[in-house]
Amino acid sequence: MKPVIGITTYLSDTMYSTVSRNYTDSIYAAGGIPVTIPILDQKTSYEEYIELVDGIVFTGGNDIAPYYYGENPVKELHSQSSIRDDYELSLFKSAYDQKMPILGICRGIQLINVALKGTLYQDIHSQIPGTLGHYPKQTASDELYHSIQIKKDTKLYEIFGEERIFTNSFHHQSVKDLGTNLVATAYSEDGIVEAVESTEDQFLLGVQWHPECMTKRHPMFLALFRQFIQESLVFKQKGVSV
Repeated sequence: MKPVIGITTYLSDTMYSTVSRNYTDSIYAAGGIPVTIPILDQKTSYEEYIELVDGIVFTGGNDIAPYYYGENPVKELHSQSSIRDDYELSLFKSAYDQKMPILGICRGIQLINVALKGTLYQDIHSQIPGTLGHYPKQTASDELYHSIQIKKDTKLYEIFGEERIFTNSFHHQSVKDLGTNLVATAYSEDGIVEAVESTEDQFLLGVQWHPECMTKRHPMFLALFRQFIQESLVFKQKGVSV
């Protein structure tokens, strides 16, 4: 019995709801059944998707509009989509309230934080002095780029078993003030939050890098998806037993 994993999609020019196959390939390789969740304009009920899946991956993409956390935009803000923001924030709330396993990747960690009343640095390079590189140009998505420090006694440390690893990196925003019931569990060398977890009894984990791009060339990153799949399987079995 394999868990069904919902993967959120990117709204491309308002015409296509798409996602990189690296997400679906990584979920499948880790033992899950990947299904993509399209962005539906004016969708107000999410129970159909919540009943369909056993875990959700919130994927990368657009910047989250800063008015969701009470700020005006800085000039360095990139593309945004309020349609996607509204949709994913509501989808997150439905999944979170049911304690469904959630994995956030890049934009996904930021969405988790904003959904739980946290804030973001809209552009780390202009807002945080001394920031190192986080958004390399013309670099393959499976290239290791910078190191992160992982706190012990965290789910992330249990997954990787190391306090320091190297990751890829393709972001210009990051977590600022932590949302409710979240704890930062990894940082880059310049102090940028690279991972968060829930302090409550549920699997809620966000990472600022793109592990789905790394699983083929650097198999160690598949461990993150395997743990997520295992948690989703437990969630599925609880539902079946009920």
